[in-house]
Amino acid sequence: TLKLSHNVAGVTFLAFGNGAPDIFSALVAFSDPHTAGLALGALFGAGVLVTTVVAGGITILHPFMAASRPFFRDVVFYMVAVFLTFLMLFRGRVTLAWALGYLGLYVFYVVTVILCTWIYRWQRRGSLFCPMPVTPEILSDSEEDRVSSNTNSYDYGDEYRPLFFYQETTAQILVRALNPLDYMKWRRKSAYWKALKVFKLPVEFLLLLTVPVVDPDKDDRNWKRPLNCLHLVISPLVVVLTLQSGTYGVYEIGGLIPIWVVVVIAGTALASVTFFATSDSQPPRLHWLFAFLGFLTSALWINAAATEVVNILRSLGVVFRLSNTVLGLTLLAWGNSIGDAFSDFTLARQGYPRMAFSACFGGIIFNILVGVGLGCLLQISRSHTEVKMRRMQVAGKMKRHGA
Repeated sequence: TLKLSHNVAGVTFLAFGNGAPDIFSALVAFSDPHTAGLALGALFGAGVLVTTVVAGGITILHPFMAASRPFFRDVVFYMVAVFLTFLMLFRGRVTLAWALGYLGLYVFYVVTVILCTWIYRWQRRGSLFCPMPVTPEILSDSEEDRVSSNTNSYDYGDEYRPLFFYQETTAQILVRALNPLDYMKWRRKSAYWKALKVFKLPVEFLLLLTVPVVDPDKDDRNWKRPLNCLHLVISPLVVVLTLQSGTYGVYEIGGLIPIWVVVVIAGTALASVTFFATSDSQPPRLHWLFAFLGFLTSALWINAAATEVVNILRSLGVVFRLSNTVLGLTLLAWGNSIGDAFSDFTLARQGYPRMAFSACFGGIIFNILVGVGLGCLLQISRSHTEVKMRRMQVAGKMKRHGA
């Protein structure tokens, strides 16, 4: 939609999507000085895993010729981020200027990527007067976008189209929209897939019930009037009950009415107006606003899951007498990198290995700079003091022994 090159899309939107679990885990871990090592270990462990296993797997699934300058740029920024983190650990504290410097470095990285892409396209326009034959291996980003748009336009479409159309009732639309099971796909899949699907059904049903999705590839943009009206009630309720572990949701206004009750009443009123002002067949003009509601709800679901994962890992550390840094380097890093691996491998199979490869480095740069910077910034804003790193961490030990 935004006509971004594969490199820019890989280091921005795809990196943000892949890095959401790591970022929320880091924010939760940095909220307590005792678990800061867990966040740092997870970020570094995920970086090692993604740059070796995932990046290597992409080249095996879909061999391609990497662009030398973008690859060199990403590696340099990653090394700078790692070195800054080492200095932070060596100092044993994080100030406000240091946290803002992390965030500013990521903004500078994104601006550099965009400027490099614009300069490359400007140079290509100047060389169009002397065209040269190219091979498929060295197609530019814009050419890949154009070719993929032409080929992929035939990949989508309904699996079947009914001969006769009938008007569904509101109840039928709601039941079909909340059904996470595709019966045609169910009959074709293996027993292993079916067993795994049974365990996933409750979670998928919960996500369908709470997270609205706007799909521009569909004719109706995934507009389901009864379900979307239900989202106006349930999604804000999920937001207030998961934000800060429900602290804001149970807060009573004037000591009488909890906030969650006010949210339910306001959501019900808005849903009623939406239901009677819209139709089942045509999405409303403001349907795109549901995308922001879905993004906020899904982000808070991820935050809630990350909080529980950090608590479980902390309990495992107490039971097995393992440090938070070791747990972050292993279990938490592996768990957070599963999503990166699946999304990058899927992109490589679909013919976008360059975007997936760029996301490997863009994702870990995003995780380190934004995860550490934003986590420390939020902690500083709450405590109004600099963040202290515990001496049990690796860099702290090196500093003691050096002294």
